[in-house]
Amino acid sequence: MKKLVLILAAAGVSWLPQTPANQDAAAWEAHVQNVTIIRDDWGIAHVYGKTDADAVFGVMYAQAEDDFNRVETNYLDAIGLRAEADGETEVYRDLRVRLFVDPDDMKAQYQKAPQWLKALMNAYADGLNYYLSTHPTVAPRVIKHFEPWMALSFSDGSIGPDFERVNLNQLEAFYGKKPATAGPPVGNVDYTEPTGSNGIAIAPSNTTAHHALLFINPHTSFFFRSEAQMVSDEGLNAYGALTWGQFFIYQGFNDRAGWMHTSSGVDNIDEYLETVVKKNDGVYYKYGTEERPMKTRTITVPYKTATGTAQKDFTVYYTHHGPIVREANGKWVSIRLMQEPLKALIQSYTRIKARNYKAFLDTMALHTNSSNNTIYADADGTIAYFHSNFIPKRDARFDWTKPVDGSDPATEWKDVMSVDETPHLLNPANGWIYNSNNWPWSAAGPNSPKQADYPAYVDRGTEESPRGKHALRVLPNKRDFALESLVAAAYDSYLPWFAEQIPALVKAWAAMPAGNPLKEKLSDQIALLRAWDFRWGVTSVPTSLAVYWGEGLGRGTGDDAMLRALSAASDKLAADFGTWKTPWGDINRFQRLTGDIVQPFNDAGPSLPVGFTSSRWGSLASFGARTYKGTKKMYGTTGNSFVAVVEFGDRVRARAVSAGGESGDPKSPHFNDQAARYSTGNLRDVYFYRSQLEGHIERQYHPGR
Repeated sequence: MKKLVLILAAAGVSWLPQTPANQDAAAWEAHVQNVTIIRDDWGIAHVYGKTDADAVFGVMYAQAEDDFNRVETNYLDAIGLRAEADGETEVYRDLRVRLFVDPDDMKAQYQKAPQWLKALMNAYADGLNYYLSTHPTVAPRVIKHFEPWMALSFSDGSIGPDFERVNLNQLEAFYGKKPATAGPPVGNVDYTEPTGSNGIAIAPSNTTAHHALLFINPHTSFFFRSEAQMVSDEGLNAYGALTWGQFFIYQGFNDRAGWMHTSSGVDNIDEYLETVVKKNDGVYYKYGTEERPMKTRTITVPYKTATGTAQKDFTVYYTHHGPIVREANGKWVSIRLMQEPLKALIQSYTRIKARNYKAFLDTMALHTNSSNNTIYADADGTIAYFHSNFIPKRDARFDWTKPVDGSDPATEWKDVMSVDETPHLLNPANGWIYNSNNWPWSAAGPNSPKQADYPAYVDRGTEESPRGKHALRVLPNKRDFALESLVAAAYDSYLPWFAEQIPALVKAWAAMPAGNPLKEKLSDQIALLRAWDFRWGVTSVPTSLAVYWGEGLGRGTGDDAMLRALSAASDKLAADFGTWKTPWGDINRFQRLTGDIVQPFNDAGPSLPVGFTSSRWGSLASFGARTYKGTKKMYGTTGNSFVAVVEFGDRVRARAVSAGGESGDPKSPHFNDQAARYSTGNLRDVYFYRSQLEGHIERQYHPGR
């Protein structure tokens, strides 16, 4: 199924086009004259264009100015070019991408796009190519020329595409003819930071100014998105977070409406067990009474070597369900998921111009926001919750959490559920809506959708999350929300997981026989935890002790396991910091030393204390931190990234903060200028209107000038 071919570096193996001669210069210059970029005193780009395409050109140029490496890297991942940059270890990651992202298909989709979208995709490529032409010292790792169709490979904005659910070890075992790497042992307790985000909408009835409020809090890897404003004379005026390399605001707002996406627990990706029949003329699979021929393709994956470039060729297989991605008990396993890049890009862009609920609902009719729930608020006072925007109807007799029989026509997907058929909220009587990566059954307290009304595949959640429990403490029965108090609620320091678990620990210690050596050793620790209010803070010693205890506890829940974990936590703190009585802020740190995508950490380098913890413990404000090789302190890499709070009245008011700063260049004053605000939740004013920029303009220019 594969063939290794060594190739001279000079020959090249990529299907990427080379930079053309100055054939694009005229189009570039037309955009340049129509675009003005204003950098505010935080380095954030406010891009003004005559047309939407001009604004797209400008925002792509500005992104490249701030961090071209992240822009290019996102497309290396989106198109399947990582191995060309990083070598053979990334071959199967690229193969996984190319099972779903075929450049020829993307080019055909581009040709089918409506003219207005083609203009935007052209402007997207022009903005990046113009940046490269005006910055000859910038050396792309692989992509020296961007093509308009590439925007279709990255049309969602989420931190990871749906196809990342395909296991790389199993993919390599199938197409590389190797034994599958063993998975984690049963009972393995390795921790993975919870994914997802927080979104909160407050109705006018629950606010002091009687305006709707929206809290935007995506939890991603740090520095995953830029912050910008896009304005045109064609009605575009949107502000918020753009995933590097994309030309639409993914989490944000315009002058009348705002949107926030959270990771959904929907089950909308299915595996099928295919019964394979091999014949002299090819490979077939059973479907009903038929034997259908499998579709085959040859995928070539180039990769970097020490002496040049090589490639691996794979013959890959598809049924009508989707590509074959692994083998299980003699069956080939195909995977089916949403693949509508053109519609997805249309939805991602058109929603940023939707200025009322009806217009926003119209964008949802495209049903391509597959992995996300959405929280919405607007200046008309409307608040709403939309569950995953892509849920195929399926036969409820089957367990869709497991592979189903691909030969049985009863396992086919039916129509996509409409918005009204999915968990959906519109102006609930309680006056607030909340969601993170928890289930939707508590999104509006007593007015939430009812789990019994929906098929099991609508959401995979089996219990309320700690963050969900926390939201149910801070949102109900409050009628005086404003920008500041909503931020305060979102940074509330209570840790529900410990509030539930610490009493059991205290009880276990009390029941311990007096002769047990842990009785005396842990007496001070127990006294401290017994008196704790379960709130984080940079000066909090109980937070340090509790986090180290919780991380060491794993799945052990017996009295002995809990007490031994507390002893081990105390010993670890004392060994690393000289005493177990170490304040949380001395341990939990924000550090940004370089512009590298994978950050290095160093205890000797400058860093800032952070009070909030991992969302694992129920902290709404999330800071996913751990130790690294050579460090004793814990450094965050995920969690709160872009944070904003918005009030929709006659004029929109907003405050925001981003992790670190807007620029990826350590020499820039905006590389880390938001770090102190980020670490304390001190959001800054957003300059949404042109008049608000007066007195806050650092630079005003045309691209390339």
